[in-house]
Amino acid sequence: MTERIDTLLETMRALEQELEEEFAKARAGLRYGLEHGRARFEAEVVRRHRELKTGLARYLGRANPLVVLTAPVIYSLIVPFAILDLWVSAYQAICFRVYGIPRVKRTRYLVFDRSGLAYLNLIERFNCAYCSYANGVVAYAREVAGRTEQYWCPIKHARRVLGAHERYSTFADYGDGDGYLEYLRQTRARLRAETEAGPDGKA
Repeated sequence: MTERIDTLLETMRALEQELEEEFAKARAGLRYGLEHGRARFEAEVVRRHRELKTGLARYLGRANPLVVLTAPVIYSLIVPFAILDLWVSAYQAICFRVYGIPRVKRTRYLVFDRSGLAYLNLIERFNCAYCSYANGVVAYAREVAGRTEQYWCPIKHARRVLGAHERYSTFADYGDGDGYLEYLRQTRARLRAETEAGPDGKA
């Protein structure tokens, strides 16, 4: 990579850190903090949240009948998501050991903390848990796939890729045949040196 690309990547990382700091300020404004990874609201905030909760009867009474009818279709996706979760976990447990690739920590991607919001009723909490699982599994599988691509074929595409994973920006340039083998050796060495926490070094 060129020095300019390295500089841009460092700028992106700095902006991500700045964004996280702004999220922390927003958390303070909503009067909650994180203790041992769990959100804790002030007692007055919890009381107000309970007042805002919509009861189940009212919630169902206001529901669009077509939305209710489509619910089984949405929930049926739990089957392929669960299979993906299981298959990806088995894949990396077997193959990543052989390749020497650090395994992806699944618990970093599956986060279920919305159930602690007192303004959500039982159905809303269930829906939030479902969405957390589905999107968490996709993110988890994406990281496993990203590490696999980094190990086997870390080459950028000739065309622009929308929504590329974060590892993609460090891949070798398309068409750089002269430097590819050496790059492949170096990138595999970097990948093996990563901790299980990931490229950012966070647990």
